[in-house]
Amino acid sequence: MDDSEAQFALTRLSRELWMELSPDLPRSVEYEACGTLWVAADEEEMREVRRKQEFYASRGVSTQILDALQLREAEPNLRDGLAGALLVNQDSVVYPPCAAVELIARSGATVLRARSVGIESQKVMLANGESLEAGVIINAAGIHAGALMPSVSVPIAPRKGHLLITDRYPGFVRHQLVELGYLKSAHSTTGSSVAFNVQPRRTGQLLIGSSRQFGVNSPDIDAPMMARMLRRATDFMPGIARLSAIRSWTGVRAATPDKLPLIGPCPGLPHAFIAAGHEGLGITTSLGTARILTDHIVGKTPPIPLSPYLPDRHA
Repeated sequence: MDDSEAQFALTRLSRELWMELSPDLPRSVEYEACGTLWVAADEEEMREVRRKQEFYASRGVSTQILDALQLREAEPNLRDGLAGALLVNQDSVVYPPCAAVELIARSGATVLRARSVGIESQKVMLANGESLEAGVIINAAGIHAGALMPSVSVPIAPRKGHLLITDRYPGFVRHQLVELGYLKSAHSTTGSSVAFNVQPRRTGQLLIGSSRQFGVNSPDIDAPMMARMLRRATDFMPGIARLSAIRSWTGVRAATPDKLPLIGPCPGLPHAFIAAGHEGLGITTSLGTARILTDHIVGKTPPIPLSPYLPDRHA
């Protein structure tokens, strides 16, 4: 299984698990089965749309190619002159903070708010000098995962991103919208990049991205980068310029050299495991990650192979 197949397998497993949960999720999670439109700006990108459809079709995922007119009907606020798009009907969006709260509540876990400073085989060291012991420890600390395990090779680098959310404009956007160029920026491992990416929220708000700054972990808003990101958004959807923004913020993704997460046992630390390095797909692939790691720990066969994600592949 190559890297693209491994990423697709984890994403598809997670999508199936989210769909199983969706009927019972509360409104606060804002689960919306809105589908994704991969927008093509020209004929060159339409060739990528057709290649992407063949990839999905060969793996049993239903998609639909939209021409320029169909795209205009599906999303009237996109600019004229776009070539078309690929519609992935099964895609959905959620509100990550409330989704995390809901999943923790369902698990029955006890949440302890404390700062950890290190992980040993069956022990987590806390900043106050105390420690917690457990039969199994999972390091899911994102960009901080390596700092907690200095004796283990954890090849994770920060990739900063900006987001902006608007006031409520119901119906302005109907699908998650992503430009085909997003793939180029997401797969780059150097420099900075922006791409058009807009998600509709159940509240009627628009969540606007995206930007990537490799090797940057400052939480500060980078005004030139934010302006660049918004120019890209208005290139595809000019009406965004007339909307009111209510908040902007940054986050830091945990990226690996091969763009695949680290999931599995930590080399040299028996009973310790890692689940980090998901870059921009953390909430998307969270359920799939939990399933395959849990199955491995309890001795069951995971629904997809764990081997492509094992942390020791970078040793």
